[in-house]
Amino acid sequence: MTWSLPRATIGDERRLLESMLDRNRAELVNTVRGLSEADARRRLVASVTTPIGLLKHAAVSQRIWFQHILAGLPESDCDGGTTSGDASFVVGDDETVADVIAEFERVCERARAIAAEFDLDEIRTHSRLGEVSLRFIYLFVIEDLARHAGHGDILREQIEHPVPPGAG
Repeated sequence: MTWSLPRATIGDERRLLESMLDRNRAELVNTVRGLSEADARRRLVASVTTPIGLLKHAAVSQRIWFQHILAGLPESDCDGGTTSGDASFVVGDDETVADVIAEFERVCERARAIAAEFDLDEIRTHSRLGEVSLRFIYLFVIEDLARHAGHGDILREQIEHPVPPGAG
C-alpha cells in the first residue's frame, strides 16, 4: 500500500483544511480511475452504491455545500444539478468514467473558487443544520469524502480481488 500524503503538512488553518480536502478528493477519484466501464458500475452491496456512483454523489454533495449553501445559488442554478438521496448516485448510461471524473474535477474547481471568496468564519444557513461556517463546511466535506473514499477502496478491492466462492 502506498501512502498518499496531504499536499500541505504545515501552514495556517485554511491551507491545511484545503489541502486535506483536496487529498480526499484525489483519493476518491483514485478509487475509480483505471476501472473498466463495467467494473465502475458494478453493484457489490445491497444499496445502489457503485464506484462511479460514489464519485457522482460526491459531485452533487459539493454542489450543494459550495454552490447552493455557501454561494447562495438556487439549487436549480447549480451546474449539473443537486439531486439528493439515492438519485445522486445514479450515473447515466451515456456517461463514462472519464466523464464523471471530469465532472467531479470541474465541481471541485468551482468549489475552490467559491470558497476562496469567503472567510472561514463566514456563516450561512443550512435547511436542517441551521447556521454553519465555511470552516464547518470544509470539515464536513473532508469527513464525507474520506468516508466515501473508504467505501470506494473496499468496492475496488472486491472488484480486483474477489473472494472465491466457499472461501472465508
